[in-house]
Amino acid sequence: MPQPIAPPPPIAKQVLTVSLESTPYQAAYWEQGSGSPILFLHGFMGRSESWQPLVAHLADHHRCICLDLLGCGESSKPMIRYDIAKLVAFVRGFVEAIGSHPGAIVGHSLGGWVAAAYTLNYPQSVNHLILAAPAGIRDDSFCGRYDHLRPLLWQTPGVDAALWLMQPIALLLRKNQDLQTIRWIRRELNAQPAPRSFLLDRMRPEDAIDTVEKEIHQLQIPTLVITGDCDETIPLWHSQTYADQIADAQLVILPGAAHNLPQDYAPDLATHILPFLNAQTTKSATSL
Repeated sequence: MPQPIAPPPPIAKQVLTVSLESTPYQAAYWEQGSGSPILFLHGFMGRSESWQPLVAHLADHHRCICLDLLGCGESSKPMIRYDIAKLVAFVRGFVEAIGSHPGAIVGHSLGGWVAAAYTLNYPQSVNHLILAAPAGIRDDSFCGRYDHLRPLLWQTPGVDAALWLMQPIALLLRKNQDLQTIRWIRRELNAQPAPRSFLLDRMRPEDAIDTVEKEIHQLQIPTLVITGDCDETIPLWHSQTYADQIADAQLVILPGAAHNLPQDYAPDLATHILPFLNAQTTKSATSL
């Protein structure tokens, strides 16, 4: 079950207009630091604020640009059927609108999937790829895993009333934290149509039509994959698949780390990301 994320400090965002199939959408983002640009793509039921702990470690060296994906955060939330192609097109429109191709893309979970798909579509636009517990590998065991969350998608006040009535029982059984997690998931799914659509529209194995495990071998850019060995959301073998299929990719497994890497393991991520980027920059300079 997805775990609630502690609310990050509020942050002022800028907004650009992105056009997809002649329809204008708002792309909300914030940035900090200077240097070679890095684009950060958040995970499922996330938003760009989740990168604040990591950006604090990187902003002295890089221009960190953190985007709310389409259907998430403060970006536009059209009621459409979301897929990876739409999210990639949104990211591409944002990159063109901001006028700066990222030297690196960092993606977490769903954002890692989008980052990999973006790089496959625009290989000349990305110099370094960093994937933190990335989704995007077909795994039929996911089907049915979240069926128990379907009632949380019902647009009826009866669900909220039932959750409210369960509070005394949850306290008695010492399950209050579990109940708060369920209530958080419902709030996020109702507020963010992209994760809602992914949950509703991908319940069968045949729905996994845009995973990237068959294409990632085409990637020829320096890639760093980071995951935790206690991640209960994205299995370890997914990250291992990325590392095995992408030529010369580096795989880092953080002992004891769970899925919320950007929020809870920012120092560990920075410890590996900065040397990775610096090493690749030094290699490029040496080859000139």
